[in-house]
Amino acid sequence: MVEVDTETGKVDVIEIVAAYDAGKIVNPVLAEGQIIGGAAMGIGYAIMEEVIVNKGSIKNRNFSDYIIPTSMDMPKVTTYFVEKYEPTGPYGAKGLGEPAMLPTAPAILNAIYDAVGVRLTEFPATCERVLAAIKEKEQRDQEKRDNI
Repeated sequence: MVEVDTETGKVDVIEIVAAYDAGKIVNPVLAEGQIIGGAAMGIGYAIMEEVIVNKGSIKNRNFSDYIIPTSMDMPKVTTYFVEKYEPTGPYGAKGLGEPAMLPTAPAILNAIYDAVGVRLTEFPATCERVLAAIKEKEQRDQEKRDNI
């Protein structure tokens, strides 16, 4: 779930619900931590992290210019696990690192669409991109009303 400020384009992620088939959960606390860490990475990818390249040179090489999520950016994360023994994994477990990150960013873009009706097709959904998409939608809607 997200909240979108339609005047600034700022997106706040309010809640994440994550369900994963991780095979046998060997350490439940560690598994939940992996999901929360993956969610943090997905949030960064979705709304913050952008590599700025100019003439082949990266312009934002440090964390004062390349923004990543902090604990203050993290929403409530609810985790669910489907425990299905995986015979090829150690102790019946499956990997849980990358799978936790991958669906988060597209889910956030879909939540933005649900919130304000604009479909973003590029990451990150910065304030500028979200606000531009909202303005374009408002202009299209106004043109439709004018043509009726």
